[in-house]
Amino acid sequence: MESLRWKEGMDRFAAKKETARAQLSSSKTQLQKMKEKGLVQARRIEEIKAWLASVLAKAESNAEKEKADADALVAVYRADAEAAQVQAREAVESADSQAHCVAKLAKCRSRRETLEEIHAHGFDLAEEIKKAKELEADVEALVSDGDDDDDGSKSGSKNGGELIKKRPLPVEKFSS
Repeated sequence: MESLRWKEGMDRFAAKKETARAQLSSSKTQLQKMKEKGLVQARRIEEIKAWLASVLAKAESNAEKEKADADALVAVYRADAEAAQVQAREAVESADSQAHCVAKLAKCRSRRETLEEIHAHGFDLAEEIKKAKELEADVEALVSDGDDDDDGSKSGSKNGGELIKKRPLPVEKFSS
């Protein structure tokens, strides 16, 4: 009987041992599957990281190109704006100078005409009239030079031409 008990104990022990081995084998299989699944997930994570890095690099490259293009456009627009400001400033200065010359010409003509009227009343102002004509011719040359420089973009001497056109002088005023 004792041997029977020993034999039953050994059979139970062998059964437990077999069960433990089966559980161990099952656990090893599950562990191996989990390792493989973990490796697959780790590879997938690395692939996603690499893909994200390439997407990020491409986006940064595109952003840098767009920024460079925008900077170039801004530089061109700034240069154009500065050139336009300089051109406008020069045009205003030229127009002011032209207006000053036209006003001076009108003043010279008025003075000459006044001197001619006084001369017509019998006063000898031939020398003053001659000087006035010379001054008028000098100023008129300045006005004419100003018209050539502006390529016709100003209208002061063209539209108001009556102010700077030379009027023919009556011959009878000079005969004494």
